Amino acid sequence: MPAGEDEAPPVALNYVPEVVLKKRKHNEDWAIKRKLQLQERAKRRKPDKSFIKKPEQFIREYRDKELDLVRMKSRVKRIRKASLTPQSKLLFVIRIGGKNDMHPKTRKILYSLRLRKVFSGVFVKANKAIMETLQKVEPYITYGYPNGKSVKDLIYKKGVVKIGTQRLPLTDNNIVEQELGQHDIICIEDIVNEIATVGPHFKAVTNFLCPFILNNPEKALHGKKRRFEDGGDSGNREDLINELLGKMN
Repeated sequence: MPAGEDEAPPVALNYVPEVVLKKRKHNEDWAIKRKLQLQERAKRRKPDKSFIKKPEQFIREYRDKELDLVRMKSRVKRIRKASLTPQSKLLFVIRIGGKNDMHPKTRKILYSLRLRKVFSGVFVKANKAIMETLQKVEPYITYGYPNGKSVKDLIYKKGVVKIGTQRLPLTDNNIVEQELGQHDIICIEDIVNEIATVGPHFKAVTNFLCPFILNNPEKALHGKKRRFEDGGDSGNREDLINELLGKMN
């Protein structure tokens, strides 16, 4: 028998096209990724016991909110007449406090001022009534008398208006003329002038403007609810509001 006659013939390997191998690899990778996504989603659905409030937490929050209301009433009673006499016709008010220990009545006042978010700000006309209102929510706001430069910078850099359901940056004089032309206010500079001088159409202009969304001023605010004049953050800064606005604009 010739040599090598008993050797088995080599086994032929099945050829798998490269495109099939790539598809298999893709499907495997996708299956692993999908599994991880489902696991992550299931993990998020599970209630985190560390975030479930205990009864004593609810009691503490309720007491804090009631204390906020008591303090508000106390501030109203001890309002000094001098603090109700504004030094300027124009005020800029900034919300600096959150709502963790806030009483619903305090929140309602802030919302009436259009200060729904922390670091939002609005122009208001200074008078006795508005000064009394600001005193009620003083721990959550700071305010003062903006100068012409601050008014101009805020409107040109942060000005936003609401047309219908759209919020648009204040960059187009045509929009101004369309919305405020009946008051002879036809450009952005007219808006600046009307607010800075607290003109006869001040209310129409400020209603046209959305509340200003300001930047978080690093190291300028320390979260202290004490009055600014006592070393805290809240209350009337008078002309020093311009320094704060420079850091938030």
